[in-house]
Amino acid sequence: MIDGGGAIPYPPAVQTLTRNILPAVWLLVWWCSPAVAQAPALPPPAERQVDFARDIKPILQTSCVRCHARGRARGGFSIETRERMLQGGDNGPAAVPGQSAASELIALVAAVDPEAVMPQKGSRLTREQVGLLRAWIDQGAPWDPSVTFAKAPSRNLTPRRPDLPPAISARRHPIDRLLAPYLAARRVAPLRPATDRQFARRVYLDTIGLLPTAGELQAFVADRRPDKRDRLVQHLLADDRRYAEHWLSFWNDLLRNDYRGTGYIDGGRTQISAWLYAALANNLSYDRFVGALVNPAPTTAGFTKGIVWRGVVNASQTPQMQAAQNISQVFMGVNLKCASCHDSFINDWQLTDAYGLASVYADGPLEMFECDRPTGKNAQARFLYPELGTIDAKAPRTVRLEQLAEALLSPQNGRLPRTIVNRLWARFMGRGLVEPIDDMERPAWHPDLLDWLAEDLVASGYDLRKTIGRILTSRAYQAVAVDEPDPGEAYVFTGPAVRRMSAEQLSDAVGMLTGDWADKAAGEFDFTLVPVHAAPRTGEIRASLRPSDPLMTALGRPNREQVVTRRVEAATTLQGLELINGATLTERLARGATRAAALRETPRALIDRLYVQALGRVPTDAERTVCADLLGPAPAAEGIEDLLWAIVMLPEFQLIA
Repeated sequence: MIDGGGAIPYPPAVQTLTRNILPAVWLLVWWCSPAVAQAPALPPPAERQVDFARDIKPILQTSCVRCHARGRARGGFSIETRERMLQGGDNGPAAVPGQSAASELIALVAAVDPEAVMPQKGSRLTREQVGLLRAWIDQGAPWDPSVTFAKAPSRNLTPRRPDLPPAISARRHPIDRLLAPYLAARRVAPLRPATDRQFARRVYLDTIGLLPTAGELQAFVADRRPDKRDRLVQHLLADDRRYAEHWLSFWNDLLRNDYRGTGYIDGGRTQISAWLYAALANNLSYDRFVGALVNPAPTTAGFTKGIVWRGVVNASQTPQMQAAQNISQVFMGVNLKCASCHDSFINDWQLTDAYGLASVYADGPLEMFECDRPTGKNAQARFLYPELGTIDAKAPRTVRLEQLAEALLSPQNGRLPRTIVNRLWARFMGRGLVEPIDDMERPAWHPDLLDWLAEDLVASGYDLRKTIGRILTSRAYQAVAVDEPDPGEAYVFTGPAVRRMSAEQLSDAVGMLTGDWADKAAGEFDFTLVPVHAAPRTGEIRASLRPSDPLMTALGRPNREQVVTRRVEAATTLQGLELINGATLTERLARGATRAAALRETPRALIDRLYVQALGRVPTDAERTVCADLLGPAPAAEGIEDLLWAIVMLPEFQLIA
């Protein structure tokens, strides 16, 4: 009860209960609670001298690095160095040397409090591991000074032009001079050159994506000039139209450009087809090519605009984040996909890195989402490598885009040329100098070769055709093709790998074999901005200019809703079914057989013509006999169709060797 004088004091008996008995009751209740009763006793310290490198480093690397190293410091706690580990985080010091039982780190890994256990994800530490950590701390927490869990310095970033080894005998080509010591150190026998026919078929497919005609092949084989291979490479690279038509597929995959599909119906996606075709046909320098895509005009905005998906999408797939992911992957060989949702577990990139680059393309402050949950924090616009150039987060978007382009194209950015020459080497040799080709933080198997090619590209004024010519005129490229080595084995270069034709190459090869080509680009390709001299010839619309058909889809042409930097080489059941019984190929072969039957060639002439066109050689006597039995004395459309199908199914036809 309360009167005007304030609260009435408790009676003496109640005061005694409150002062003397209740605290003891509450202590008893707390002590008997499940959390306290189930709290485990600390495992005892190991009874031996602990070795940091052998005993402690593996524990930290497996259980702690993911969240508390490589630039990450969850809860303010980092183990990058001994000093930072001892310092602790938001809850104070983590370890007290000589006093493991009083160390917060031990309490967390030993699960003293079941509600606060480290690591939060993955396997908990065993009693033996906790005992090793206790002994290590009790012994003063010694740390090998050479060990750090800090984020490693960026690899393949700083430009470097190595000196070429001296030329020896016929090895005068820069690539061969660089490879000579490498091959000798690994006791690789001198690379045998491919035959003229093998080389011609390979280089035609790699430069312009087409098989050589019988006349082109015969003229090359008959040429007696010692530099005829160099001449052929330069001749093919100078064919603007056919070069552009072939390389359009490569860049469409990288830049997510296609002619129909997700996003185009409602204007949430735009093509860059005409600009891209013109850039390739006119041999636009690679630095200007990149600049036009990163800081786009209307004709090039489709790449960074990305796809505006219908409905609600994950925060990591907003247009700005797509731009960050695509730019980093295509031009810098950096995978930001995991870091677009949370700090990456597969590399050292963090959520702030991905959002920093995405913010360059945002109209205003961009809030960060972690695993699709808002963090309440806004990202600051910045480039992945601030040492290459800074971005003013407060500047207008147009200024930020200019600053991003300047950073990417900085003379100090050795990653830009390294990334593209690595892609080209992988394209022609079957394997990159750095693998995977989208992880340029990894070491190259031949760093000097990678660096020399990159700086040679820069010195040429970023002329990609010159770099392609460098590779294709080397003895390394012109060697006999070898089987792709087992991925589990240590890689040693012994020659270019046998590769499969791309979906577009095979489709065009069928066109050359049958005369069956599309007569228009299905109305999907806008050539209004393409130079007249580079326009495709009437009646032979290449597969690269057309939307995908069931055959090309089965053979691995992607839908281009994601960046694809390398198509899958392995054969699939779908491919087998489409090749054996698919309507697209069946109908094309049938029409081609009808055309061939109308020519009324002799069986021998028809067989030889098809073999030379498809395989670059005449048939053996045994092959000619089998084919003649198939055709009969007067080849009809049905027999010719069977022969065409048999040739197209040959691995020799489908492979680039």
